[in-house]
Amino acid sequence: MQAATKDQAEEAPSMLWGLDPIFSAFAKLYVKDILEMTESIQVPGIYFYNSHPIYKVDVLGTVVYKREREDFFCYGVDDGTGVINCLCWKNDLLKEEGDTTKSGGKHSDGVQGGFNPVAELAKLRQAQRSRCHLEIGELLRVRGPVKTSRQQREIMASVYYKVNDPVMAVQIAWMMEVPQLYRQCYDKPCQLQPNATSSALSPLCKATNIIKDFVKQKSVSRFRPYDVLDLLQPLISRQPQTASADQEPVAGPSLCQQLRQLLKEALQVLQDEGIVYRKVKSQDEVYHVTAEDKDLLMAVKDIIREDSKREKYAEKGCHILHILSAVRQRYSLNVSKAALELVLKSLECNSDIVSTSDNHYTAF
Repeated sequence: MQAATKDQAEEAPSMLWGLDPIFSAFAKLYVKDILEMTESIQVPGIYFYNSHPIYKVDVLGTVVYKREREDFFCYGVDDGTGVINCLCWKNDLLKEEGDTTKSGGKHSDGVQGGFNPVAELAKLRQAQRSRCHLEIGELLRVRGPVKTSRQQREIMASVYYKVNDPVMAVQIAWMMEVPQLYRQCYDKPCQLQPNATSSALSPLCKATNIIKDFVKQKSVSRFRPYDVLDLLQPLISRQPQTASADQEPVAGPSLCQQLRQLLKEALQVLQDEGIVYRKVKSQDEVYHVTAEDKDLLMAVKDIIREDSKREKYAEKGCHILHILSAVRQRYSLNVSKAALELVLKSLECNSDIVSTSDNHYTAF
């Protein structure tokens, strides 16, 4: 849930933004990320989250303050990660509320024992007003473009309404849907030119992608280098072995050496990203897939469950560095911070743990 720090000079051309499906949708982002998004230098009013161009969002939160003017309501909406101003314009029915009330009262007895269209219209207007006029503590859903006014980020609501959620069913469904959107869409870097990008990938990037696809498709929990060595064979271009009579052969690494070097570099990249790790460093190179290592997930879960009961961590939970130290002492010295972050994200997705604040976790 962290907005990527993006160099504005690396913005994709604005004519390509429409290729990203998120650009045309109301992005269900956390308020914290909306407030931290970087604004485009090409088109004001367009923002970037992890290179995704965004200009309209969808937010569900609790009203924590309100201000009413003749033409609009200004609600402060808190979704648990931050508070953002939502400017909600009144429609003509709300502005004419006084006249509507008088009209409804005057003709309420016009029809005895039958359908009174004036009275029913007054009821509809009253129902609409009750959905648009909120008090502090009520649940509000807002959809609209993001604007920056007086150096303050706010949402200009195109649609807003009060959500009746007595058993918190809507909020629970929202809390389950948004993390999935982050994992599947928002947190994946945007590639607006897939063909050009894929053709420009280096052999190392292609090798790491091949290994990632291998462990994902096969659902392997561990593998050895020779299990994936043949998969990288097409990446090593065969150099012409013949030479003219007046040329001396140029010494260089053989194809086998190039292949092994490429595999070594690709595995190192995957270790740096935390996708794989070596539980025990020995001559028998065994790489464990972090997301599929049930023993590692169980070890981290047990550490958080046990240590969060201690008085020192009872309030805020266990810090990620404390968890990392405990994992290295009790499970494996070779678990990296990147690998641990993937484990924590998986456990939180499965509701085994919960993050109480930045980098602090506790068990249910």
